[in-house]
Amino acid sequence: MDFENLHQVLRTLYTEMMPLVGNMTGIAKGVAGLGALFYVASRVWQSLARAEEIDVYPLLRPFAIGLCIMFFPTIVLGTINSVLSPVVKGTNQMMAAQTLDMNKLREQRDRLEREAMLRNPETAFLVSNEEFDKKIDEMQGLNPKHLVTITSMYLERGMYNLKKSMQDAFKSFLEILFQAAALIIDTIRTFFLIVLSILGPIAFGIAVFDGFQSTLTGWLSRYVSVYLWLPVSDLFSTMLAKIQTLMIGKEIAALENPAYIPDGSSVVYIIFMLIGIVGYFVIPTVAGWIIQAGGMGNYGKNINQTVQKSGAVAGAGAGAVGGNVLGKLRK
Repeated sequence: MDFENLHQVLRTLYTEMMPLVGNMTGIAKGVAGLGALFYVASRVWQSLARAEEIDVYPLLRPFAIGLCIMFFPTIVLGTINSVLSPVVKGTNQMMAAQTLDMNKLREQRDRLEREAMLRNPETAFLVSNEEFDKKIDEMQGLNPKHLVTITSMYLERGMYNLKKSMQDAFKSFLEILFQAAALIIDTIRTFFLIVLSILGPIAFGIAVFDGFQSTLTGWLSRYVSVYLWLPVSDLFSTMLAKIQTLMIGKEIAALENPAYIPDGSSVVYIIFMLIGIVGYFVIPTVAGWIIQAGGMGNYGKNINQTVQKSGAVAGAGAGAVGGNVLGKLRK
């Protein structure tokens, strides 16, 4: 499954839903017009009652908000997205570059690991069919010792392939969960942005009324905070890729030593997959630290509870699978 295409579908969905903003513009104009009438009348009446000069500058606020409502997709959404888009592109480039380096080092590590196992006569037959057949051919005849050795070789090769298959299957399962966690965060982010964008004119219209001025700043802070989920997610992926790059670099340095014999274990990779799965669900909290957005406390609480439960389930699953693998290998 190509998860990158699914993320691109979400980007397209956001673009395709933007024309629906126009359906709310007319309603928002009516709400803002009514609010502007009360807003201006109240301040003019107060100035006349106090026999003071009318201050025109504060009266321009409803008209400025009305102008934003009339051209909401262009002035408001266009400006915010244009300002934040370079941040998204910059973090995405960082993630792509770091992931590319990690994949190159991983291929080099796998090649060196195979070469190291081929250098060792005791492990060469485990990874190479040619070496296995060559070793079998050397044991001709019906010597009981040779039969025991051949049987032992078949068992060792079978256990190695079983261990490798179980590790690869579990790694694939964790990779799917890792990508699914990123897709869940991206889907929730897209949903929030679509709702905030479509109902944004209504929020601007309500902000004209006295007592609801904070609606405008609240909408803006929430939109920016949710928009930053994607850059924070890319930075988190970049950090994980960098850590794995450093770990793989140490493994490559060890494999370059002719005396080093690899064990083929991928425990570190599995651990980082578990960290990534749990870490993706704290991205909304980190984005909230960058732009303080009120009204999202319950969501953060639910996310934290989900992280605790998913972490416990993932840890239990990893422990059970690891215990089964070790149990079979010991037998």
